[in-house]
Amino acid sequence: MIMNQIKTVILLGLMTGLFLGIGSFWGQSGLAIALVFSIVMNFGAYWFSDKLILAMYRAKEVTAKEQPKLYKIVKQVSELAGVPMPKIYIIPGEFSNAFATGRSPKHAAIAVTNGILNLLSEDELKGVIAHEISHIKNRDTLIQSISATIAGVISYIAHMAGWAAMFGGFGGDRDNKGGNGLELLVLAILTPILALLIQMAISRSREYLADESAAKTLHTGSTLASALGKLEGDISRKPLRPVSTTETTAHLFIANPFNAKGIVNMFSTHPPMKERIRRLKEM
Repeated sequence: MIMNQIKTVILLGLMTGLFLGIGSFWGQSGLAIALVFSIVMNFGAYWFSDKLILAMYRAKEVTAKEQPKLYKIVKQVSELAGVPMPKIYIIPGEFSNAFATGRSPKHAAIAVTNGILNLLSEDELKGVIAHEISHIKNRDTLIQSISATIAGVISYIAHMAGWAAMFGGFGGDRDNKGGNGLELLVLAILTPILALLIQMAISRSREYLADESAAKTLHTGSTLASALGKLEGDISRKPLRPVSTTETTAHLFIANPFNAKGIVNMFSTHPPMKERIRRLKEM
């Protein structure tokens, strides 16, 4: 818990530093604007990142009456894990996946897709819910939501920097336009790499820990292992289309929603599925 709080502070500090660095291209006035913007973004990332992510995927909150089976599973696993009952959301779409979000266990939500509800058995779905509730219990959800917000901002900055570099940079005097253009080009190249590294650093180790916690909660790793196997096969057939918004939130999901293969898989936000399944089966 303490380590997660430290990581949250580091992430918010990183976003502040990034904004100030970009603002410095425009001198003192740019720094002042960047400082105000970073304060607003830090506040928004802490309090509203989960709502933004749920809205991005058009997730709709459901009740026990609307989804009795899912509600029953979430309630059972929440009680077993000793955490408050999270809100439940359904994401429209036939791709199969799930994620948890929220700034604390008292303000948490679990979102599942229509696809995963149709794909998994009740026991397998319980394994997935146990994994997501483990993220809530371990307080991973705030870090994951903030890192998704930061990655989204970084991606947007990269696009802006790329366009600015093409037109010789913004502002400044005529003699310095070449320098600004080169700096912006470097920024456009490096910022997406930084976003990916942030997601990988946050996600990979936490996925193993959430798998382990889920297995302990249910006293078995076999149901989650079976669910992950089905998810891997379904995602290979129906991967999520990679666009800037989905790419920056990929690490939130229980399984990488993209069909990454070969060298691309080395830079995945998730650990190898085969390794996760192997570890669960050994528990």
